[in-house]
Amino acid sequence: MKEKEISYLNGFVALLFILGFAALGTYLITLNEVLPIAGGVLSCVIALVLLTGLTTVQPNQSAVVTFFGRYLGVIRKNGFYLAIPFSTRKKVSLRVRNFNSAKLKVNDVNGNPIEIATVVVFSVVDSAKALFEVDEYETFVEIQSEAALRHVASKYPYDQLDDVGFSLRANTEEIALELTGELQNRLAIAGVKIIESRLTHLAYSTEIASAMLQRQQAEAIIAAREKIVDGAVTMVQMAIERLQAGQVVELDDERKAAMINNLLVAVVSDRSAQPVINASTLY
Repeated sequence: MKEKEISYLNGFVALLFILGFAALGTYLITLNEVLPIAGGVLSCVIALVLLTGLTTVQPNQSAVVTFFGRYLGVIRKNGFYLAIPFSTRKKVSLRVRNFNSAKLKVNDVNGNPIEIATVVVFSVVDSAKALFEVDEYETFVEIQSEAALRHVASKYPYDQLDDVGFSLRANTEEIALELTGELQNRLAIAGVKIIESRLTHLAYSTEIASAMLQRQQAEAIIAAREKIVDGAVTMVQMAIERLQAGQVVELDDERKAAMINNLLVAVVSDRSAQPVINASTLY
């Protein structure tokens, strides 16, 4: 089932014909003769038949025309028209619309329960598919949007501290693009075009929110400590290399170990180092 344009006549021109047939029929009936009366009745019947084909199409709206169960075509141009008499014209809005999903509880790829919601911006581009391929396309959009959101959310973790791969929290643009693509594939059968989709809510589920917050804090502390240790080791290496290159002091293995220990403690510690003056030798 595909959308196709139907032939139609300007409604105002058709209205002139209808008024002409009605006036002619009225005039013939007033003659009180058999043949003129028959012609007058026929003219009035034609006027009434044509009257059933008049329809109005608003801007950003289409009229799907069916004739006794048979699909004939679509009128997309806004205005006043005469379609086939006795046909049914079903109006379909082509305006851009929003759908806000409810907050869904989904398990991410790590099995953590999360709450997620989205807004979907869509419009109908094929009126015939929207009416005849699915039953109530608006409900179809809602159900398929929630199904696509569940599928995409289950493929990624909520958060990724090691910056390897995508996560729902850190890669919202990429997740939105994937969600839009999946929605378009699902809703193409309904003649719907997905303009945009965005996550509007993302959070851990209430039963694990406090535990996941503690885990996030611990992971953040570990990640920060790793960077501090890497920097401290680099600083110690540079200090020893410069001391030896400038021949400031001769360091044997034991002195190097003591110096490394002091520098690492001073750099890595989360408290300010307390200086100690050593007036004697190391031995």
